Formats: sequence, structure tokens, C-alpha cells
Amino acid sequence: MKNLIAIIMLCLPMQAFALKVSGVEVPEKVRVESSDLVLNGAGTRTKLVFKVYVAALYLGEKKGTAEDVLADGKPKRVELHMLRHVDAGEFMEAFRKGITANLTAEEFVPLSIRFLQFTKVFTSVGKVEEGSVITLDYLPGVGTVVGVDGKERWRVEGFDFYRGLLKIWLGSKPVQDDLKKSLLGG
Repeated sequence: MKNLIAIIMLCLPMQAFALKVSGVEVPEKVRVESSDLVLNGAGTRTKLVFKVYVAALYLGEKKGTAEDVLADGKPKRVELHMLRHVDAGEFMEAFRKGITANLTAEEFVPLSIRFLQFTKVFTSVGKVEEGSVITLDYLPGVGTVVGVDGKERWRVEGFDFYRGLLKIWLGSKPVQDDLKKSLLGG
């Protein structure tokens, strides 16, 4: 009987072993375009006492430091599972604060027009609903691909833009220290 159970466990797909964070099942692996990515870490973004979203970071291979993740120009994904309704303007303001807190003025200037376009895309959505999933993918040669609930919303060129977004969570002044630690597998 024990052998039968062991065989059944080995035959289950890897996604059956998802991590559960704040009630959200986060898969251990995802496929982005033609790249298989593994879960580096996941955690919950809270504001005051409210849970806002579960963030998951997927990379080609696990990395333990923010510097390693930020330097890696290979495919990756940040996945945000919304735990509450958020006005798109408020959501984008939080992104702006996170980016500007982690970039110098010289680093932000080349990103400013692309960030303004990014903001307009989300503002046109109106609000981000509880249960929505936002994906921020980086694809070399393409750039950042933004998706909402499985539908591509926008693409922007340049690894610098994606790295700027990553710094919201992984920069020297992350939006939340314990979330940064969780995304880095801690």
C-alpha cells in the first residue's frame, strides 16, 4: 500500500504542490512564452491591516538576493493576485511611489514616458477587482508584457523598465520589507 501511495504521489503534476499564501494557491511553476519558470518566493502585501494582494516571483532558476534578480536579464514574472478591490489610480500611485523611492532622478527620467503610458493603461481599466490576477512578464527582446486576468494589456521595451518595476518589491526601499524577504525565498 505504501508503494502505491508513493507511485501516485510521483505521478501528480508539479502544480498540485502549490504554495498557499493568504488563501491563494500559487503554482510552483509557470510557463511564460517558451520559458519554464520556478517560484522563487511569494508573500502578501498589506497596507495598514488590510491584505491587498499576494505577490509571486518566478525566475528561470531560484535566486536568493535582490541584486542577483535585478541583474538577471532572463525571462521572469511577477504575479499579483488581488485580495481586494483597488481603484486603478490608487494602484498606480502606489507603483509610482515604489519606483520613485528606489530610483534616482537620473534612473527615472528615461523611464518616465513609459511609466506614464503604463499608468494610462491601468487607469483605463478603472479598478482592479478582487480575484483579478495581474502579470508582469519580462521577455528578452520584447520587454515587459502586462496582463490582467490572462489578457495582454500592454508591452513596453527595455529591461530597464522591468528592473524599475522589480525595485518596487526588491529595491533598497521596498514597498514592504517582509514581502521582499518572502519573494527572495526567505
